[in-house]
Amino acid sequence: MSTERPDNDVTGPRRRRPPLAVASVAAAVLLAGGGGAYWASTAAGDGGAADSGAADRKSASLLALDAPADAPVSAASSSDTPPPGIAPGEPDPGGPPVVYRAAGELPDGPDEAAVHHARGTVASADVARLAKALGIPGSPRTEGTSWVVGDDDGPGALLKVTKQAPGTWTFARTTLSKPCESGMMCANGASEPGGDPVSEKAAKAAAVPVLKAAGQDDAALNAGQLMGDVRVVNADPKIDGLPTYGWSTGVQVGPDGEVTGGSGHLKALEKGETYPAVGADEALKQLNAASRGKGDAGRDIGGCATPVPHQGEPKPSDPQCVPSNGKRAPVEQTVEDAVFGLALNYVDGRQTLVPSWLFTVRQAPGGPENTVTQVAVDPKFIEKPDAPTPSGDRKVTSYGADGRTLEVTFWGGVCSTYTASAKESAGQVRISVTEKPQEGKKACIMIAKELTRTVTLEKPLGDRTVIDAASGGAVPRT
Repeated sequence: MSTERPDNDVTGPRRRRPPLAVASVAAAVLLAGGGGAYWASTAAGDGGAADSGAADRKSASLLALDAPADAPVSAASSSDTPPPGIAPGEPDPGGPPVVYRAAGELPDGPDEAAVHHARGTVASADVARLAKALGIPGSPRTEGTSWVVGDDDGPGALLKVTKQAPGTWTFARTTLSKPCESGMMCANGASEPGGDPVSEKAAKAAAVPVLKAAGQDDAALNAGQLMGDVRVVNADPKIDGLPTYGWSTGVQVGPDGEVTGGSGHLKALEKGETYPAVGADEALKQLNAASRGKGDAGRDIGGCATPVPHQGEPKPSDPQCVPSNGKRAPVEQTVEDAVFGLALNYVDGRQTLVPSWLFTVRQAPGGPENTVTQVAVDPKFIEKPDAPTPSGDRKVTSYGADGRTLEVTFWGGVCSTYTASAKESAGQVRISVTEKPQEGKKACIMIAKELTRTVTLEKPLGDRTVIDAASGGAVPRT
């Protein structure tokens, strides 16, 4: 630790040293219904790549990150309980800003690294291999856009795999907890309740065949998570020699040692373009700049309206108090480790692992560890986001698709006309609904109604994501 910077602020220059040892990353909860991992896109700044990557700088195309570049999000440990409506690990937008400070020198990391894409479709043979490892008899069959093996009507075992990359799969095994009597409703359960969870060693042994069939037999395993009497094995694979975040496979093992559930991705990732990378110092500066609202938070904070303590009494502390100027004091998080890896992002509407710094952070000594990730690609190679759409544009609430025809639904007024248009790319279709008041309507009744408009695409929608241009978010399919 530098004696010239006792507060560990990383906004200035510091001496470099070899990378810190890899610390354990808090596992994301991801089973049976999918799991979440949260990340932060890079903010504007100058990169620190070496000259050896000059050729790649000239040839690499801009990286079109879908997540906004100024919205850092953390990945919390599974023990955190967020406020209602806030995803686990996601900062409360109404809460105070966060400032991250390093507990020691941070590593440089590599000069460059490649993105990895999930493309194409999942083959029937890959699904059959996974089904065999799970002990499900039968051959894969098509149901809608998924491969299905097993029984989806009553007790049994069921494996579902989406055909389009990344081939998200879910598995559940249910058995009757007791014989059903005629005319009675029977409850299904994964196992008999009240058992003791198996050991971590036994759970890992049961999960290994499944992970091998899913192409993740070399993943780092963590079996510390418990869901009642079920032990969860979370597997985070290494890709191109780098640890990953957000690409976990989860396997549930019951008290009898049998695999009872799980989820993950079956389609293998493909290596994409290589980009110059920034060091951990620079990435942390970008993370702080984004968290502070480009430097506004943390300045001119002022004091909270709390009573003055009597002599000898401790000073009261209320992290939720709001100072007289309306700005909350920032919450400090200590960065205890930094590891260069790959974190899940959306690039042009597709799930992509992007070179990122994985920061292990803790708010207080002895408190839970969280993981915050920051994109490590040199900002010069990050595509600037589109300009905001006009405020008169309507938010699309849902859509339906049939080949090249897209029917979008939104709320509008009865005295305006609405036009829907689409901007297409390889990974997404961005829909805009523009409102134009009808001419000659001097007075209009304020009634909102649900409306639909049809857009004809240049090619079928396929597995592309539909994005609402007004909000920037993905639109749910009807």
